[in-house]
Amino acid sequence: MESANTNPLKGGEFLIRKTAPQEIFIPEEWNDEQRMIGQMCDDFIDQEVVPHLERIDKMEEGLMPSLLDKAGELGMLGMTVPEEFGGMGVDFKTSLLATEHLGKGYSFSVAYGAHTGIGTLPLLYYGTEEQKAKYIPKLATGEWKAAYCLTEPGSGSDANSGKTKAVLSADGKHYVLNGQKMWITNGGFANFMTVFAKIDDDANLSAFLVEAAWEGISLNPEEKKMGIKGSSTRQVFFNNVQVPIENMLSERGNGFKIAINILNIGRIKLAAGVLGGSKAAISDSVKYTNEREQFGRPISKYGAIRYKIAEQAIRTFVLESATYRAGQNIEDAIDGLIAGGMSKGQATLKGIEQFAAECAMLKVAGSECLDYVVDEAVQMYGGMGYSAESPVERAYRDARINRIFEGTNEINRMLTVDMLLRRAMKGELDLMGPAMKVAGELMSIPEMGDAPEGVFGNEEKYLENFKKTILMIAGSAVQKLMQSLSKEQEILMNIADMAIWIYQAESVLLRVQKMIEMKGEATCEAQIAIVKAYFYDTADRVEKSGKDALNSFAEGDELRMMLMGLKRFTKTEPFNPKTARQLIATKIIESNKYCY
Repeated sequence: MESANTNPLKGGEFLIRKTAPQEIFIPEEWNDEQRMIGQMCDDFIDQEVVPHLERIDKMEEGLMPSLLDKAGELGMLGMTVPEEFGGMGVDFKTSLLATEHLGKGYSFSVAYGAHTGIGTLPLLYYGTEEQKAKYIPKLATGEWKAAYCLTEPGSGSDANSGKTKAVLSADGKHYVLNGQKMWITNGGFANFMTVFAKIDDDANLSAFLVEAAWEGISLNPEEKKMGIKGSSTRQVFFNNVQVPIENMLSERGNGFKIAINILNIGRIKLAAGVLGGSKAAISDSVKYTNEREQFGRPISKYGAIRYKIAEQAIRTFVLESATYRAGQNIEDAIDGLIAGGMSKGQATLKGIEQFAAECAMLKVAGSECLDYVVDEAVQMYGGMGYSAESPVERAYRDARINRIFEGTNEINRMLTVDMLLRRAMKGELDLMGPAMKVAGELMSIPEMGDAPEGVFGNEEKYLENFKKTILMIAGSAVQKLMQSLSKEQEILMNIADMAIWIYQAESVLLRVQKMIEMKGEATCEAQIAIVKAYFYDTADRVEKSGKDALNSFAEGDELRMMLMGLKRFTKTEPFNPKTARQLIATKIIESNKYCY
């Protein structure tokens, strides 16, 4: 069952447009074929990865490439590759589902993600037909492994400042590549690399398709890392490497755009991957707390533990709701562009680019959700959680990289606001009209209105008000600070946090509303509690971030008026969070695993 949507939401429009539950896709709608793909990925991790985690972490020679070979035999490396190149050609949200189910695979999921994502997609979406025919079939089967060489010792977040150089040879047949790349995932065994370098003194990077066997390529030893120890991470050196001119990817100077667009995909894929990791860590948590007895009974009977299990579940269920909502929105955008005559590769890039802000928000939300979940998992395991013999010790260390991968969370927060404002400046998103309307509302006497009706009457009103809050603050910040807003990082982070919470709040509300339509209210009791608890907490978070932002740039009567508006827009009715969390936790404890 797909979400029928004749007027699909555009990127950033969630702030100014009301969405109906019927317009979004929810995980309860996966079809049998999609569930089978998820099960195949689960079975692979359980049978091929989990029994060998110690060997993987010790980087046993050839083990990770052999696991990728096995994944290739099952078609898992070619999920998004068109059938003509030997892939499965699944749609975008199904690729997210596979990423989720493989996300509990510790270091393997990193190697898999690098190969199928940043390793394969630049070529798939930007390559010529000849380039794709030459390399993609080998990547889809796993015969060749892929890596992506962007970061350098002096250029991380500022990727376009890389120093690696490409100079055209005297005979005009090759580019001669010189430079150094670092933190290259799969670097130790990759046969194929997408390498970013500047031609002569160009302002922007260009991209090149490089075979690792070519002369002049050398590697540093494997990096020793805090987590993801089984993932190959190396520095790669290019010393007069001759790259045939036909191996330039796309046009000269287009490398930075390629890097940005591929990172957009990587960000939402990361959200799906950490979702799988979160569900697995919750299941580990509850199994242990059901078995571990203190003071004569299982520790899962105690309120302090139930709070943790419930909060793990709330954050994970909310993240899942937002991730697959965005996945469907992106798919709708891709389908619309294809219907308009665009090629699938171009349409995919354009569709994802339209939702770049949502991808950045989900990357932040997902990595911070997993961080919370694994941290509390270690806490529930107590002393055993600190032992390398427990599954949660590895999960805790492995999770930490996700707040740095695919652009740091700080960069992604600032990008979120920047991308929304850019869409507004281009006329693609009318933020100022609604913002001015909210500013006018501050001057008027609040309308009392009727008491909210329905199971989510209060939450629908809260959501409307949360959106008014961000429009009021962002609109005022833009007017007041103008061009200097881009330098006010603390204010940008406040606004980004509000956007992230509001997007997730709306997504989980719409999901459970749709679930109630499908299954009835009685069967969705715990999910209703998740929505209500999340909204209750979100009101306080939005108020705090809003207050911090306003106090940072407004003053006098204007500040007082907006603080009063903020208080009005974040006001909630009394709610018992303890009862809600007890209900949420009890279902998981009885199931002895994550069950939502």
